[in-house]
Amino acid sequence: MDKSDELEGVYDQYFRDVYIFVLSLSRDEQIAEEITQETFFKALKRIDQFRGDCKMSVWLCQIAKNTYFSYIDGQRRFASLAVQEEEGSINLEQKLIDQTEALRVHKVLHVLNEPYKEVFMLRLFGELSFDHISQIFGRTESWARVTYHRARLRIQNLLMEDK
Repeated sequence: MDKSDELEGVYDQYFRDVYIFVLSLSRDEQIAEEITQETFFKALKRIDQFRGDCKMSVWLCQIAKNTYFSYIDGQRRFASLAVQEEEGSINLEQKLIDQTEALRVHKVLHVLNEPYKEVFMLRLFGELSFDHISQIFGRTESWARVTYHRARLRIQNLLMEDK
């Protein structure tokens, strides 16, 4: 039996157990499905690290638990960034309305490094969603959100220094 057959057997044998475990944590079938898939992907990459001091199901559920908590932490960060973005972008958009301030913002934007400049411009001027921006760059939606947020903070800091 080669390694891929062995791993397929592990998947077939433990998928349901891991899925039910994650479902008990998340109480959401879609999240449970995604986390379970991610768990087996991670386990596949780390199968050589499995020492056998515990049952395979325990090892897989530990990976699933860590994956789920990482997912939850990421969701909290995105929620926090969304609120900050909402509050900050209102102030920044108001400044763009004023022509004098708009000129200052464009000057600051001109010296901003890539990819911050392009992500900011696509989001604010191109009115693209983070999903569309992520597709343009071939990155994740979370990368687009974080990059936009960092660009906005840099612009605000540069505007404060310019006063």
